[in-house]
Amino acid sequence: MKPLSDTDSQVQIARRGLMLVISSPSGAGKSTIARNLLELDQRFSLSVSVTTRTRRPSEIDGVHYHFISRDEFFRLRDGDALLEWAEVHGNLYGTPRAAAEKAMREGRDMLFDIDWQGALQLQEQAKADIVSIFILPPSMQELKSRLLRRAEDSDATIAMRLRNAKVEIERWRDYEYVVVNDDLNNAFSAVLSIVNAERLRRDRRPGLFDFTSSLLEQASKDLDQLGSA
Repeated sequence: MKPLSDTDSQVQIARRGLMLVISSPSGAGKSTIARNLLELDQRFSLSVSVTTRTRRPSEIDGVHYHFISRDEFFRLRDGDALLEWAEVHGNLYGTPRAAAEKAMREGRDMLFDIDWQGALQLQEQAKADIVSIFILPPSMQELKSRLLRRAEDSDATIAMRLRNAKVEIERWRDYEYVVVNDDLNNAFSAVLSIVNAERLRRDRRPGLFDFTSSLLEQASKDLDQLGSA
């Protein structure tokens, strides 16, 4: 499937960007779905969170997260430089405010790979701009198997993530859409369908006022020409 961009349609209608929030228990697949969405759809920019968590071997600083100290995190938080923040599995995570606000001003879509605590904070601050999706695993046994296959966390960390999964799954009602990730391709297709529908919402497309006005103006001209013929 070829990447999607704003130039795919010949008719360009100005619209306001959206904030797509994808959350799930650890191991349910939100990061994989988010990564695939970024690769396919050039209209999305990833909101790169800051975190005090230790970097995993597969992660790149500044790409997956900005890895910072707890002191630096608290400095950002207390300086109102974070749009949202939360403590997850004993580590701190937050969304830098400046990058997110810049993207919205420019009409670009932002992708947020965050937990339910951060999602609630974003909904409180920018409810009209948020599209929220919660990803569920097909079973708890499968969730455990995925965490074990990842082989990047200690047994103690995996046990903690499984304990926290119950708390996280209980928050599914806080989201507009819920997708069960029993098959990655099907789950990703469902997310794409949600995004496409939300982008077509009338209240997200202020350019429709000018576009429909031009259609009506041209229709009046055509009718005048036909009437004088």
